[in-house]
Amino acid sequence: MKAVIQRVGRTSLSVDGKLVSEIPFGLAVYLGVKTGDTIAQAEQIAKKISALRIFEDENGKMNLSLKDVGGEILLISQFTLYGDCSHGNRPSFTLAERPERANELYNNVAELMRGYGYTVKQGVFGADMKIRQFNDGPVTIIYEI
Repeated sequence: MKAVIQRVGRTSLSVDGKLVSEIPFGLAVYLGVKTGDTIAQAEQIAKKISALRIFEDENGKMNLSLKDVGGEILLISQFTLYGDCSHGNRPSFTLAERPERANELYNNVAELMRGYGYTVKQGVFGADMKIRQFNDGPVTIIYEI
């Protein structure tokens, strides 16, 4: 399982020109599920993201968590995180989990983070999503288990 975690200001997600999800500020999390990933990995990634201290304190140090600043999470499924470009110019996605299982684990991660007390908005799994994102910093963390 792999997550690209970005600290953001107002961020929105639309499908077919219709607003689906929006957060005022917090984290945009792009989540890729790899073949063979488990609920244990979903639990681990949800716990790590929930505890990350990547917001600045009064001294300008990245020392505060999302909970400390009252932000929200926009969780976006992203199978292309497992694109393999090592052979040729067209990525291979054979490492990405089948859609049914990937969707299940994606939803598990969302529910687990809600269990930590966060507001978690989601994209539409498998849809052609358009994301308007206001990067803050920019701060981008890549976490893989």
